[in-house]
Amino acid sequence: MSELTSNRIRATAVKLGLPHLAEALNQYIQRADEAKMGYLDLIDLVLAEELAVRDDRRFRNGLRLSKLPHHKTLEDYDFSFQPDLDPREVKDLATLSFVEDKANVALLGPPGVGKTHIAVALAVAACRAGYSIYFTSLDDMVRHLKAAEDQGRLMSKLTSYLRPAVLVVDEVGYQPLERAEANLVFQVISKRYEKGSIILTSNKTFGEWGQVFGDEVLATAILDRLLHHCEVVPINGNSYRLKNRLQAIERDTDVA
Repeated sequence: MSELTSNRIRATAVKLGLPHLAEALNQYIQRADEAKMGYLDLIDLVLAEELAVRDDRRFRNGLRLSKLPHHKTLEDYDFSFQPDLDPREVKDLATLSFVEDKANVALLGPPGVGKTHIAVALAVAACRAGYSIYFTSLDDMVRHLKAAEDQGRLMSKLTSYLRPAVLVVDEVGYQPLERAEANLVFQVISKRYEKGSIILTSNKTFGEWGQVFGDEVLATAILDRLLHHCEVVPINGNSYRLKNRLQAIERDTDVA
């Protein structure tokens, strides 16, 4: 292939929004020559590579916009430390059938058992599969919604919690809410009902949500919509953070 033709192909690739093709053209030609590829095989190679590059770019951009606190996966989770938690149940969730069904996941348990880790891991898996995701703590969501309401732009802010295919709501129950705040949460849950998935973590049982939301009737209305299509995963083991802290103390004691 002449240099003139190569340059023309690169220019056309850039115009078509295929920068990887422009950069890797010589590599594609070399691979095609070495493997004695036919025209269709070469086209298949180029398209497959471009799709992989585009998917990776979308994935990384989705993670950047998601506000996730970290990008841990289920491979990073120590299931052996939570023997009462069935790994198959969690790994079944990672197939993302609940996202396809616009259903929810509730991870319940005391602080430190890895609820947020699993929630984030499921969100990362969803992002890799092409779904839009967003992470927030319940307190942050309420604070932002209240500020938007005061500024007369509540519906606009609500949209940011309604748009993603998967909304992760962390730390439900760590701080009790006033009724007006709980009503804002109800609006998010109600408007997402059967339209998008929610993954939530909570250190409270559902029976305690009346105290969390400051109103038994409102809590029941929230739970009614949330639990209609929901996988509930209780995690009642020991705290990872306490485990790590105890190990650090033991190491310091051994050194001393």
